[in-house]
This record gives sequence, structure tokens and C-alpha cells, in this order.
Amino acid sequence: MPFHRHSGILLHPTSLPGPHGSGDLGSSAYHFVDWLVAAGQTLWQVLPLGGIGPGNSPYMSPSAFAGNELLIDLSQLRDAGWLTEEDIVPDPAFKDGHINYPAVQRFRMALLRLAAKKFFTDVRRDARKSFTAFCADARDWLDDYVLFMALDKKHGEVWQNWPTALAQRKPKALQEAAIALADECDFWRFCQWCFNSHWSALKDYANTRGVEIIGDMPIFVSPHSADVWANQILFDLDIKGQPRVIAGVPPDYFSATGQRWGNPLYKWPAHEEENYRWWVERLRGTLALCDIVRIDHFRGFESCWEIPADAETAVNGHWLPGPGVALFNALSKALDKRQGQEGLRIIAEDLGIITPEVTALRQAIGLPGMRILHFAFDGHAGNPYLPHNFESNTVVYTGTHDNDTTRGWWAALPAHEQDYIRRYLGISGESIEWDLIRAASASVAALAIIPMQDVLGLDSASRMNQPGLAEGSWGWRFSWHQVAPWHADRLAEVARLFGRMPRRRLDTHALPGQKN
Repeated sequence: MPFHRHSGILLHPTSLPGPHGSGDLGSSAYHFVDWLVAAGQTLWQVLPLGGIGPGNSPYMSPSAFAGNELLIDLSQLRDAGWLTEEDIVPDPAFKDGHINYPAVQRFRMALLRLAAKKFFTDVRRDARKSFTAFCADARDWLDDYVLFMALDKKHGEVWQNWPTALAQRKPKALQEAAIALADECDFWRFCQWCFNSHWSALKDYANTRGVEIIGDMPIFVSPHSADVWANQILFDLDIKGQPRVIAGVPPDYFSATGQRWGNPLYKWPAHEEENYRWWVERLRGTLALCDIVRIDHFRGFESCWEIPADAETAVNGHWLPGPGVALFNALSKALDKRQGQEGLRIIAEDLGIITPEVTALRQAIGLPGMRILHFAFDGHAGNPYLPHNFESNTVVYTGTHDNDTTRGWWAALPAHEQDYIRRYLGISGESIEWDLIRAASASVAALAIIPMQDVLGLDSASRMNQPGLAEGSWGWRFSWHQVAPWHADRLAEVARLFGRMPRRRLDTHALPGQKN
């Protein structure tokens, strides 16, 4: 489905300001939507909304279906009467500008348990009715997820080291565990109900103000997840449930030794036998949370980099064929007419080593690819990331969550590359982040997405992630004190100049210094 000409901001909710150690789905999220509207933006792109995994990565979630309980707004739980004002006093260990994940997890999870305890003694019928309805609607994935989380808390380690009957999902063992751990399972159901309620309200608020959410769906799932544990036949595992081979990418722009992600690979024939049911339900669930989906590592559907599970790096791997167009045919057949809307609204993350076969697959499905301006300026006029080589069915970024900020990127460039950029864009480079924002917005790409760090002109200290590093990422946050009125005014002016502002806003937003 072709996208209309729009622009937006890349910001994960954890990066929002707020008193409780990390961004969440509370008042700052609503204020950010209002700021997007004032800035003439119609898109808010987030990272995966699932729980975090090793290294605090949202790309290694314990579930492809469940939401991140750390995003639950504690103030809404207070307003519901399940927490008090004294309960939610911020921890002194919280830091401005960065997430102290151990402190945040201790603080928030303790309060969620307290709120859950009060909720289950609450006799209010409306809340219980909503909770019961959610649990029934989500049963297909929720029951496995809550039991997985309860068993994880009890046994620790990886699920392959749990008692054999549980690891192999023997029905009697699962039934006995569900009874013995019923209270713990209910706690995780409560968390997912809260997340779903808070996120749905925020998304509705954004949508009614003309802002759509771009979600992010990783192609692979975490090895220690409810998805792998509950669907072992769909993954390439050995007799003990351990991955035989794992996913990653060969050496590229981001890493000289490639990236060893560690995710198990799919048994695509097994998925084909069930007509890609698991994938249909996964995408259905993601589309319930957002309006557009960016699928991370799209090239893995054509072929993926298979690495021996015992390899220390991603250097010694080989390409393994993916499902190709058959998967997307199944997805389209099942989901195309979702809410009366024709076409799957998907963005293909086609970065890295992209072959003609990968491009042909993306074009056959009709999906827009991605173009990153940080990758454009190697001095070759044929570089596909240069704006003059774009096609309209494209999403352009200055950089993504995996890139340095534009300020940091510029500072690290050699002089000759900086000179080429100045000459190509006709700029001085003194405000390089706005030079790239303008170049992205002026391009023919249908969608232009800007990381919030670039809007604020931040340096490398505010980078979100550095691929290949196991620790130290995903913690950046901004403060509303960093945001000046001119940021929104300038973004709105750029959106207006290059045809990215919604028509209904053109008559209500004047340029700075002009009357409406």
C-alpha cells in the first residue's frame, strides 16, 4: 500500500521524561503527542514495545506478543486506587537523562506487585470486567506467556534447564504448574492488562489528533522466550531445545566481525505446513498496537545469516534461504482487509548487505524500503542512500536507533567526507542536524523520520544503541527543559515547505512571525 507524504519522529517511550526512572505511558507521552501536532508531524515511530531482554534490549523480549510492563504508568494505578501517592515517590537512585535499569526494575516491579495485590481485592465490577475480557481475548498467547514468566521466576536460568517435563511441555506438568503458580500467573496477567489499557488509550489519543504510530517488529525472537518454549516445533532446535544455529549478520558497516545476535532460526517448512499461522497472529497482534509496522531485518525473509551456535563471532556463517513471498501472501490473505483497509502497512528494514533478490522480494510485495542519510556520502554519485537516487516508495531517516546521532556522526567524519557533504547539500555544516532534516524532508521519499536526538542537536552521549556492544545501550532519555518552542516551529515550517503537513493543519499553522 503506497504511503502518503508525511513525516515524524523516532522516539521510544522509555526515552520520555518522567519521575519514575524511565519514560512510560503517562502524562509525558500525551504531552509528546501534543508536541508532535504542534510540530506538524503525523508519525511517531517507536522501538519494539515488548519487555526488555539481555543488555536491556527491546529486541530480545521474553515474548513477541506481550508488552513491556516497565512502561505501565504508575500514576494511573494511583488514580485507580491501587497505589498511593506515598508509594510512587521516586527512588533517589534515578538519574536525569539516563535509565538506571536495575533501580527502575526494582522500583516499578515492586509497585506493580503491590498494585496487583490491591486490584485482586478490589470489588469494582468495571475493572474486573475489563480484565476478564482482556484475558479471554488474549488467551491464545497470554496463558503461555504468564506461565513462562512464573516458571522463569521460580526456576531461573534458561528454560532448557528447567525440569524436563516443563521444558518439554508435558501436559500434566504444565497443568500442575499452572495451579501451583496461579497467583504469580495472575500477576503477569494484571501487568499485561495494564499495559494494554494504557497503550490503547495513548494510541487512541494520538490517532484522534492525526498522529499514527509506527511500531517495530523484530524478525527473530529471543531464545529465552515464551515464543520458543511454547512453539518448539517452529524453531531449529536440538533434542534438548537448544538452538542448533543462530541468527546474525556478517561483517558490515556496523561491525568488522559482524553481529552475533543469538536468536534461534525458524524451521520455515514447519511454518509453511501450518500456513504461517504463528506469523499471522504475531503480525495481527502488532497491528493491534500500531498503525504501521517496520519489520526489522527484512532481508532475512529472502535469506538469513546462519551462524553455528558455538561460534564466538558472526564471521563464519552462511546464507540460508527464507520463506520469500509465500509468507507475505499468507499474511496478506489473512490481514489485508483489516478494519476495511486495503494492503498491509509495512515498512521493510532493508539495510546492510542487500542483494538484487532481496530488493526484488520487497518490490514484489510492494513495501517501502529504508534510506539512511548517514550512509549516503561516500563520494559515489550512485550511492542509493543519496537523495537524488530515492524512489517515492521509501522511508528516509537521518539515522536510526542503531546509528550515532547526527552531531556525533559529523564530528567523527574525516575532513574530505565533511567537504563532500557541504558541497552536495550546499551547506556550511554549522547546523548539520538541521541540514540533514531538511534534506530528508525535501526528498521524494514518502515518509521522513527524524530521531528526537537530531531535533535537539545532541551529540554521541545521547546515542540510543551501538550494535555489537552487549551492554550500555538503550538508556537515553531527554528532558522537556531541552525542548524549546523553536524546535516545533522549525519542524512545522520544514513539513509545510516540503508538503508533509496534513492539509487540515495548513490553514491553522502560520510560519513564525506570520498571522494565520
